[in-house]
Amino acid sequence: MAEKRRRKTSNTIMWVILGLLILALGGFGIGGFGSSLSTVASVGDREITVQEYANALQFEINRLQQDTGQRLTLQQMQLFGLDRNVMERLLAAAALESEADRIGISVGDQAVAKRIRENPAFSGVGGGFDREGYRFALQSAGLNESGYEEDIRDEAARELLQGAVAGGVEVPAAYVDAIARWIAESRDVTLATVTVQDLPGGDLAPTDADLTAFYDADPTRFETPELRAITYVWMTPDSVVDNIQIDEDQLRQLYEDRAADYRQPQRVLAERLAFADMQSATDALAAIESGTTTFDALVAERGLTLEDVDQGELSRDGLDPVIADALFALEQPGLAGPVETPLGPAIYRVNAVLDATEVPLEDVRDDLVAEAGIDAARRRIDAAREDIDDLLAGGATLEEVADQTDMELGNIRWDPAAGEEQGGFGIVAYDEFRSAARAAQAGDFPELGTLSDGGLFSLRLDEVIAPIVPPLDEIRGQVEAAWRSESLRSRLFERAGELSENPVQDILGQPETLTGIVRDATLEGAPDGLVDRIFEAAPGDIFAFEGDDQRAFVVRVDAVTEADLTTGDGAQLRQAIETQTGTELTGDLFESYGRSVQGMAGFTVNSQAVEAVQSQLGGG
Repeated sequence: MAEKRRRKTSNTIMWVILGLLILALGGFGIGGFGSSLSTVASVGDREITVQEYANALQFEINRLQQDTGQRLTLQQMQLFGLDRNVMERLLAAAALESEADRIGISVGDQAVAKRIRENPAFSGVGGGFDREGYRFALQSAGLNESGYEEDIRDEAARELLQGAVAGGVEVPAAYVDAIARWIAESRDVTLATVTVQDLPGGDLAPTDADLTAFYDADPTRFETPELRAITYVWMTPDSVVDNIQIDEDQLRQLYEDRAADYRQPQRVLAERLAFADMQSATDALAAIESGTTTFDALVAERGLTLEDVDQGELSRDGLDPVIADALFALEQPGLAGPVETPLGPAIYRVNAVLDATEVPLEDVRDDLVAEAGIDAARRRIDAAREDIDDLLAGGATLEEVADQTDMELGNIRWDPAAGEEQGGFGIVAYDEFRSAARAAQAGDFPELGTLSDGGLFSLRLDEVIAPIVPPLDEIRGQVEAAWRSESLRSRLFERAGELSENPVQDILGQPETLTGIVRDATLEGAPDGLVDRIFEAAPGDIFAFEGDDQRAFVVRVDAVTEADLTTGDGAQLRQAIETQTGTELTGDLFESYGRSVQGMAGFTVNSQAVEAVQSQLGGG
């Protein structure tokens, strides 16, 4: 009887493995194209069959489906360029096979057999090659042995050709060293910050003549944006909720519906360590209690971590009564068990005993009232939707809609370029309103729209207000602020330039010494481009760098440190550059070779067959 059970188990495992083999071989069961559509393309005398293209395309679809969690349609496949990428790879492989045939590259039967025997997909339950499983897997995938073995032979020939083409690629050491040194070089600098306090006279006030000249030099900088004058009506749950009354029965029902959030049974925080038999568990508990070992030590001996044995919060619900009685018999942290569990006899370590808790209704009344009120407000708005829509359809103006309903009337001059940043509150904060306001045209029929929180709105474009340059007197404050900002920026940079020419002069701030600056460093408070300028300078150079209307900089390059490329991070960087460059050179070389071979052999693509495969896989 025991022998029969073992045989049944082995057979079950074998069928599972064979099922996985079928998937590994990529048989997707594409059919129904008709005998006239047997190939999708050819390169030289090498053909790409419908089945090969369908399998390759299906593989890519499945891969993307796993990444995105969505099944791709035919249109999405084409949008992502999936069909083109797959076809290009298949054409390239066929071109290499054709070239291998032309120049006589092939491998013998022994090499093919070795590859098949070493493929783990064809291993039996006890390890080693399983001839019966190999045959069954090929048949289930719609393949025959001779065809599959010929594919293996072609693959090996392609690899030999690839190795011959790309095997001689060497990355020049001088190139790698130059790139690595450039990247890893660091610099030490002294950085002095020039502020308004370092300017003679400090922050100067402009004269009327200064403002007039500044304004006249470029009036367009003060041009107003194009605005849209919009009348709108809207209603949101927040605007309606104050008129909603929540009765006590409704509130108590909502509280009961949320009972799981407000009532917690007694719980324990526990860890579980299972054993092979009850004697082992009993001996382990005795060893812990005698101080010979610890629970943590036993966990570590198993090669486990405390996270592996953590059970989290446990309550009586869902636990076996025997386990629950053992755990909840403890009034404080300690050990419980051994008890029988689905994993075998186990010891539990209880780390905390959490008392049952209940949050009374009064403590959450305000939250529940607000929640119930918003829900009721949304229902009231939904109930009013049809009447409001009928009013608009009947030709009512927005002003009339506001008079006859709970909707509120408003007007706004809106800058489409500013979007939600214009105010950042009110109806402008809603994406739905901004989209409708941006698309509105004068004379459009007002339509009822829905806001993200369940509210309703409708709008009318009254006027498009063209940009203008206001007179100086109307925007004097704005012009003065712009003049001050530009004046300070210019004067600070000019002062920094003077100090860079005469470094003995002091500034109020203390210069800062920065060491080990690398090319991708970010200097806090420094403007973009300063690090690049530092690496353009030579050791000992002193230069000024423009900042904003608050600061400019004087920089002295104190030292340039070359990286050691023989050890540590420098050696790792050099190796990474060499590897990446070699990969890029090999890829470029092989891509050029493949295109050349494909061009010499000539290729054709059967668009009818391609479309048939794509249509079936894409659900078209």
